Amino acid sequence: MATSSKVTTAVDPAVVLAHKFPEVSFSYDERCVPVRLPARQDAALYALGVGACGADAVDDKELHFVYHRDGQSHIKILPCFVSLFPYKASNGVGYFDLPGLNFDPALLLHGQQYIEIYRPLPSYGNVVNKTKVAGLHDKGKATVLEMETTTSFQDSGEILCMNRSDSLFILLQALLYRLNGDYNPLHSDPMIAEVAGFPSTLPPALSAFVALILSDEDLCRFTRPILHGLCTLGFATRAVIKSFCNGEPTLVKSIFGRFLLHVYPGETLATEMWLDGQKVQYQTKVKERNRAVLSGYVLLKHIPSSL
Repeated sequence: MATSSKVTTAVDPAVVLAHKFPEVSFSYDERCVPVRLPARQDAALYALGVGACGADAVDDKELHFVYHRDGQSHIKILPCFVSLFPYKASNGVGYFDLPGLNFDPALLLHGQQYIEIYRPLPSYGNVVNKTKVAGLHDKGKATVLEMETTTSFQDSGEILCMNRSDSLFILLQALLYRLNGDYNPLHSDPMIAEVAGFPSTLPPALSAFVALILSDEDLCRFTRPILHGLCTLGFATRAVIKSFCNGEPTLVKSIFGRFLLHVYPGETLATEMWLDGQKVQYQTKVKERNRAVLSGYVLLKHIPSSL
């Protein structure tokens, strides 16, 4: 009961739900110029960060994500690129400074991500984020926070996309990809990663709660920095687009991913995919440990005739 009391005092639901986030305007384009990164989200760098052309530098289905080929005036944009947009409204390490919610960011767990794409993504744009708290759920030993970010074009007001993420806050709580804007040291600092290894730092009640999420074998024994969950989602989405869309990103209508387990940089990701109506269901595993780390689906606008 003492633990529950501690958790309760860390959250003021009325303050959290009443908070109004300011609108955040920003620009992005297709170029990958390091000196511009603090001000922009660059689509080519993102594609490289989730493995585009990693196995084959001239991959016929992926080269158009990083290079102007065959006379195309702009590169094509991976739909999961928009998963970076909410970071413009956050503090740069993957979470929001939210009055009424006190937590240790080292113990934040990204539970799942849902993305809707309302129109083909242009290779550059001036956009604005509108962010809100979509839900707050008391799980007893932790709190689940739902955040929703809608991104619109600055000039026309037309809605481009929507991101909704669920984060688990345990209330006490790879070098290339982090350049996209997620600077949480859990993904780069070995000491922080080790501190985030829950068993020795959490009270017994919270350790028991985390054990419901992870097996004994994987009970957050972070021996080194872990890969961003959204990076794993990018790898899976890219695999679906390559296998089921013939490399055409505009066929994607929405994306959903549930993060099951951490991934260490350097591990091999293998994504299994199958068609279920207009949904491509997928499951991503780490080959070295033979463990599922991500599952979800990609909803297509229509089934390509080539299938």
